[in-house]
Order: sequence, then structure tokens, then C-alpha cells
Amino acid sequence: MSFSGKYQMETHENFESFMEAVAQLMTLSHACRHQSIYEIEETGDHFKVTVTTGTKIFTNSFTIGQETELEAPTGERVNSLVMRESNKLKVSLKGIESVTELADANTLVNTMTVAGIAYKRISERM
Repeated sequence: MSFSGKYQMETHENFESFMEAVAQLMTLSHACRHQSIYEIEETGDHFKVTVTTGTKIFTNSFTIGQETELEAPTGERVNSLVMRESNKLKVSLKGIESVTELADANTLVNTMTVAGIAYKRISERM
């Protein structure tokens, strides 16, 4: 199943606790107040992910299994390695574990975990 497509966040869970654990309220609180749109382009093992949240737009491009510089949820640029396990993309971004899963053909689930606290975003294909 391909991740390619455009997804709009429908729901999210545990944002405030996650924010406290990350301690970056100014950068991440923006995501809580605005609907996020994810656009994913998948070409073989190469991905381009563009996230639009309110007026903030950021893009990460990566190839599965190759270290690359990515923008973390905290806004920092960090070198990371994205791995694919079936319908899941997994990456560690400076202590934040992120798993993006294609739950079905139309549902994208992203779970970010820091210090045992998980924040989950569920998005539907547009």
C-alpha cells in the first residue's frame, strides 16, 4: 500500500501531556490550534512529506534506510534514519520516536512518543 496522497488531520489525542514532556510549547502548540494537512509523495524508497499547519509549512525528504537531515517536531534540524516496516515508517528525532502508519487505504496514523508519553494524530485521505 502506498503512502502517496494528501491527508487532513481529523483527531488527535494526548497533545498537552506530550507538549509538557517535550517542553517546546511555543513551537508545537501551533499544531494544536490549527488543522494539519499532510501531503506525501512516495517514489520507490524516496519520500517527500509536506506538512501545512496554519501558516507554517515544512517539508522533509528522505530515502528509506539512508541518514538524512529532517526537521523534528521541536523545529530543530536533526540527522535521522527513517526505516519502513510493512505499512509503517519509523524514525527517532532527538528523543522523539515517531511512527507513521497507513492504517487502511484512507487513514494515516502518526504516533509520537517522548518519555513514555504518546501523542497520536489521525488523518483521513482528502
